[in-house]
Amino acid sequence: MTRWQRWTVLALVSSGLLLISLDMTILYTALPRLTADLGASTSQQLWVLNAYPLVMAGLLPGSGALGDRFGHKRIFQVGLVVFGIASLAAAYSPTAAALIAARALLAVGAALMLPATLALIRISFAIVKERNLAIAIWAATFTVGMALGPIVAGVLLEWFWWGSVFLINVPLVLAVTALMIAFGPRNAADPARRWDFLSSAQALVGMGAFVLAIKTWAEAPLNLPLAAGSTLIAIATLTVFARRQLRLARTAEPLVDFAMFRNSGFTGGVIAAGLSTFITAGVQLAVAQRFQLLEGFSPLQAGLLVTAVAVGSAPFAVVGGALLDRLGLLVLIGGGMGIAALGSGVALGAALTGSLPLLVVGLVIGGAGMGCSISVASTAIMGNVPPHRAGMAASTEEVAYEMGNLLGVALLGAVLTFVYSWTLQVPPGAEAWAAASPANALDSGHQLLMERAAEAFQRAYLSVLGALAAVMTVGAGVVVYVLRRYTPGTESQKYPDNH
Repeated sequence: MTRWQRWTVLALVSSGLLLISLDMTILYTALPRLTADLGASTSQQLWVLNAYPLVMAGLLPGSGALGDRFGHKRIFQVGLVVFGIASLAAAYSPTAAALIAARALLAVGAALMLPATLALIRISFAIVKERNLAIAIWAATFTVGMALGPIVAGVLLEWFWWGSVFLINVPLVLAVTALMIAFGPRNAADPARRWDFLSSAQALVGMGAFVLAIKTWAEAPLNLPLAAGSTLIAIATLTVFARRQLRLARTAEPLVDFAMFRNSGFTGGVIAAGLSTFITAGVQLAVAQRFQLLEGFSPLQAGLLVTAVAVGSAPFAVVGGALLDRLGLLVLIGGGMGIAALGSGVALGAALTGSLPLLVVGLVIGGAGMGCSISVASTAIMGNVPPHRAGMAASTEEVAYEMGNLLGVALLGAVLTFVYSWTLQVPPGAEAWAAASPANALDSGHQLLMERAAEAFQRAYLSVLGALAAVMTVGAGVVVYVLRRYTPGTESQKYPDNH
């Protein structure tokens, strides 16, 4: 391929990736408006957010094998079409249940596209330094898309209804589809490769039960049968899935080869990828809701506030990829995670002191740290597996991204709900439905309930930021330990010619 063709392919797959990452966070500022218009319950709100990363994470391990079998270009195009149709369905959903179903279909399209984006970059860029930079741009696009989701929603909601946050996907889907047909690489299929439907189903059921367990254990009042049942299903299904993959690794082609994790560069990259999306999802969910519900920010104002993460991450993501050969994985990934942990601590300090400028500084610092690590994490993952495992590595990386986002929403959303529910003192005369969610309570017109709800939500917000700071601090320490041998001057990739 010519240089112009290579970078055109990068632009096209990055456009598809931008759609996927925007939809991971675009509802954070739209959620209050959406909840009011559709009458969504607290549980439905969580599933509107969780359906997308949950289904995607469950399908990703198998979608990489589909790309190998039918060709990554073709699978990318099919995913685009599914994503466009699902966007239309989501935009015009009449009920919360219909929106949850549309979000699940969006996840199907995204799961088809995601491994194909990295695979097409791997196919198109044969020169190692060019490919490192291309992967850094790919990773920066993913991070920036997640960070920009709330502000895109805020801009749209200033003038349009909540469905516009999905409808905006359709023109880009049509443009990228046409351009990929015209300028994309030749579709290379391998009919000998098979798709393991059973393993994919096991992963989807196991992850779904896992998230349901987290959500149910945090709800008040506790539904003990559902919490215990979903926990047992998650443990049993994921155990069966892991055993199946270990068995297939000896006799056939597994969806996930756990032997890849013996390489500490690969493992460190996977951990960093998951932590980066965890903190992005958690910060944006908590900050956007807090400033809309308690400070009266519009969706656009809340979106602008959390864009501070993108301001910090975008430039450092590209710089990290360019400096990998000189600085190595430990400095860029481990140091980046440490900076992100510092940013989380600054954001917590800002919440305790009530300083909005300090919060912005904390978000920028956190974004800069994530930018340094996430671009290099992708290269560490793809460069530390042999060529015949490259598609599997791409799927594993994207599962880490999605699981980080999923856990960020599920765990921190559960913390938010748990602390709010258990610390709210409902005054006599307040309706139960009004106290059930912060949005309802703060709009109930019952003065004492509104005051107590604001206090409870502030405590919940502080708890989320404290949990984020703790997770990032521990995570940074783990990443530094795993990558301790990848100091400046050492080889960061065991298979640098993997394409």
